Amino acid sequence: MTRVGLYLDLRIPPGTRGADVYARTLDRVADAERRGLEAVWVTEHHGFADGYLPAPLTATAAIAACTRTLRVGTAVVIGPMLPAATLAEQAAVVDLISGGRLELGVGAGWSAAEFARVGADHRARYATLEDQLRRLPELWADGTVTPAPVQDPLPTWVGARGPRGARLAGRVGAGLLWLDPALVEPYAEGLGDRAGGRLGGLVNVLLADDPDAAKSEVRAAARRNRASYSGNDDAAATTGDATFPKLRVLTAGDAVAAIRAQLAPLAGTFPVTDVFCFADLGGLPADVVDRHLELVTDVLRPGLAAPVPVGGA
Repeated sequence: MTRVGLYLDLRIPPGTRGADVYARTLDRVADAERRGLEAVWVTEHHGFADGYLPAPLTATAAIAACTRTLRVGTAVVIGPMLPAATLAEQAAVVDLISGGRLELGVGAGWSAAEFARVGADHRARYATLEDQLRRLPELWADGTVTPAPVQDPLPTWVGARGPRGARLAGRVGAGLLWLDPALVEPYAEGLGDRAGGRLGGLVNVLLADDPDAAKSEVRAAARRNRASYSGNDDAAATTGDATFPKLRVLTAGDAVAAIRAQLAPLAGTFPVTDVFCFADLGGLPADVVDRHLELVTDVLRPGLAAPVPVGGA
């Protein structure tokens, strides 16, 4: 069964207070959990003028503390920007706070500027990431890092948008956190005869009762978001988050059909255990965001859980 979740970047739009954005987001997450939401995922970037979330594991700890049942995931922590022991410590603490609900998604990152901020080796990022993922279980098991997480093994994911990262995910036995049929083959190559392959990732939809009416607000927020990458890294336009699938503003019913169509090419490969969509684009009117969240929990989640009709998507 596929869990449905929300994706948070916690941008702070002009004219708003960061503390208000964070408090409102936590309130919305808690309310969405009461309505049946199954997961929340957070992302990471550094040095953005709009305050794009720079501390994903701190955010997941806060989410874990105000919820009881939903999974809390990172999509992703930029692993090579942290020492392996620090990543192990922070992840373990979140898993303990949540009572064993962490989904640890890590990625190699793409922004050389972000690596430079902390003196990390951008060119070695893939090798560093693979080494980290292999070392994490050992660090917990031998007591090098304490305390240990609740879950053993702790579920791990690799966010990858190309074959190199997909093979890496397979080699370390992690889930692949990107929904692209072209990555299934390299992921399977990396897995070899290991069991437990799984897929998850972004389904970039925003739900509205009247999509045409919502699009003007969405376009303005999307333009601000795209512009926020300018100046953070010259590669952003071609290799960064600009490669997200195009945002679609849809009714809830149309979103169910669209996501099922998106997942159809993955049928018969690995189980898709998780999908998630942005909770907010940063700066959308409160009524647009609140209705989107209601439709995600009340219509999209049960719609994706229902059996696929014979002969249809």
